[in-house]
Amino acid sequence: MGSVKEISVEGRVDDPLRYGLHGVKSDIIEAHPLESAYTSIKARQEGVKRQILANTYGAAFPMKMDLDRQILSRFQRPPGAIPSSFVGLEAFSGTLEDFGFGDYLNDPRESELVQPVDMHHGMEVRLGLSKGPPFPSFI
Repeated sequence: MGSVKEISVEGRVDDPLRYGLHGVKSDIIEAHPLESAYTSIKARQEGVKRQILANTYGAAFPMKMDLDRQILSRFQRPPGAIPSSFVGLEAFSGTLEDFGFGDYLNDPRESELVQPVDMHHGMEVRLGLSKGPPFPSFI
């Protein structure tokens, strides 16, 4: 029997006209030493905190916290003009009071060079009907 060719309806991820050229610089260069130290310290503190909670309240409590964190991290608004803020996840993890990069420097989404978000393409990517970044950098 003859082979049947399948035509993919999904978009190509490596489409340079739609998603821009791929740069290898980010693949070659490692993270800044301060950034890697910050992430390793944060992961170590998270592990110590989990161990203290397990010793204090039992082994089921950190697992319940992981389930709550997974539920709160999945809750998002549909793609569009208002991005998801994850306030519930920030309140749960205790980072609501943290003063980060976006608090004192400009938010890149508020720039006048940002293209408007295509809500339909974002939902297609979220539902698995299309591939590629949900918010292309240029149109």
